[in-house]
Amino acid sequence: MTNSTYRYPPDEFDVAVPGGAPVGVHRAPRSGWSSAWPFLLVALVCAGVAWGGITLLSGGGNDPNSAAEPNASVSADPSPSSSEGAEGEGDGQNDGDGGDEPSEESSSEPEEAQYPGDPAAANMAADIGVYNDSGEAGVAGAVATNLQAAGFTGNLNAGNAGDPNGPQAGAVTANSVLYGPDRADTASAVAEALGIPAENVQESADVGAHPTEAVWVVLVTPPTE
Repeated sequence: MTNSTYRYPPDEFDVAVPGGAPVGVHRAPRSGWSSAWPFLLVALVCAGVAWGGITLLSGGGNDPNSAAEPNASVSADPSPSSSEGAEGEGDGQNDGDGGDEPSEESSSEPEEAQYPGDPAAANMAADIGVYNDSGEAGVAGAVATNLQAAGFTGNLNAGNAGDPNGPQAGAVTANSVLYGPDRADTASAVAEALGIPAENVQESADVGAHPTEAVWVVLVTPPTE
């Protein structure tokens, strides 16, 4: 080694001894690798730490979608037993609601009978026979007076059931109005004036055979005022 390549200052070990060799060598020259490897080691450690931190922050390298899919499928698909139970509850509720609602047929009231004719078109001058079948005296005369007060101006004949040309005793079971052909309007007006229901207003061949009377009023009970 020459002095031009030796980088350390001369000292006592550099003093020449007989034979030309120095007494000693201060230190051996260092190679380039011995100076560079500490830096390489530090760089590798830093790289490893950085890679570990990135892996940790990214969830350990696992795919987040693959981890979430099983949970989504479990929560989205209801079990068959729960769906069947819900359907059963719905069916029971519908059946219960349907049973609570009354049918139209059961809730509707029976239709009220209508008079066979139009009381407004009655012949107020027609002859009317009033027959007592109640067994109580004076009933036929009182009803004839009421019909006169209601505006009937024809002959009002008061008699008893069983009289000649009149109705037979016991022919009807409730206060009734019987009429001959084409006398439905007049009979309806008589029944309306006396409060006799429409179902007790009927056409009768016996009335049609009477020589003069167009309508009969047959009283089984005294009419209520």
